[in-house]
Amino acid sequence: MTVADNPAPAPEQSPAPPSATRSRRLGTVGWVVLAVAAIIGVAALSTYLTTPRPGQPLDPTSTSRDGTRALVTLLRDRGVEVIEAPDFATVERHARPDALIAVLPTFHRIDDDVLRRMAGLPGDRLLVLPTTRTLEALAPGVREAGTLRFGGAEPGCDLREATRAGEVDLGLSTTYEDAGPYPVTSCYKGALVRYTDSTGRTVTVVGAVDFLTNDGLLAEGNAALAMNLAGTDPRLIWYAPQHRESNPDAGTEIGDLLPPQLPWIVLQLMVAVVLLALWQGRRLGPLVAERLPVVVRASETVEGRGRLYRSRRARDRAADALRTAALQRLLPRLGLSAGAPPATVAAAIAGRCGRQPPEVAQLLYGPPRTAMTPWSTSLTPSTT
Repeated sequence: MTVADNPAPAPEQSPAPPSATRSRRLGTVGWVVLAVAAIIGVAALSTYLTTPRPGQPLDPTSTSRDGTRALVTLLRDRGVEVIEAPDFATVERHARPDALIAVLPTFHRIDDDVLRRMAGLPGDRLLVLPTTRTLEALAPGVREAGTLRFGGAEPGCDLREATRAGEVDLGLSTTYEDAGPYPVTSCYKGALVRYTDSTGRTVTVVGAVDFLTNDGLLAEGNAALAMNLAGTDPRLIWYAPQHRESNPDAGTEIGDLLPPQLPWIVLQLMVAVVLLALWQGRRLGPLVAERLPVVVRASETVEGRGRLYRSRRARDRAADALRTAALQRLLPRLGLSAGAPPATVAAAIAGRCGRQPPEVAQLLYGPPRTAMTPWSTSLTPSTT
């Protein structure tokens, strides 16, 4: 076999120009600044979203557009005792037969046990845009029917609170229908329903919330409807939960022991890990070609492979290597191409060395033999 030429050594790499080095440093600094800014931004957002603060939607002390301070002030001027209840304990402490418990929607979930305990409290109910669970627990006499948008609707019923208010603008509202077994009064095409249960408690359900806000009171008869519904009893308990309500008598779950800021902390850590991975990936820099420390000659590779074949008794692979090398050296001498048929090659070689064509074909193309070395030596063509 021929010995391959030694590969030419790779040219030495010139040092990177100062401008390229400066660009890489600026890029690294940019990634660091971006990572720090992202972490600070996520931390600020999590602090803003998890810290209790005044001015929440339907907050009776808020003067913002979605607050309800205007309605609470009007009710107090009218002589209604308004009790702000941020938790169920306050509701339970102030509930009495001549009180109206207004349950307002917030982003915090009310536990099923709390809903069952609330269903047993005395007093009337005013449910504003309740969830399905709240509706089933506190107003089982009605169920959701659909949604409608009201631009200015007449009551269409004989409910005194609605007829005195007249035409109102409820906007997008959920509608309700009778679910039995109590007679239900339906107003504003089902956006306002009321019934009296077996205990004499009055249950009112409204499918809209905007008409109670400071901004919503200014539209049509919204102020009159809000005051009529919320001022039916001497005491109004304004229940807008500010955290997840659960039964204190029930067993403590693992989730109750975790701080509410934990999801935001985990999110910050995830963002920091991603940014750190991107930063470290950029620090690897571009690929640089380098010379190998040792140049291995082709003859050493061939000899090493031969020793490996001998140690593993790989006669088939050794025979294939000998056949391939013999054909590569014989075909140019015989004037034949690499794609010449085996019969043509065997006949040409047999004519030169005095062997029979089948014998030559068996040596060059047949199965390997253990006595391959003597035969391959005898196949060396004579020079003329």
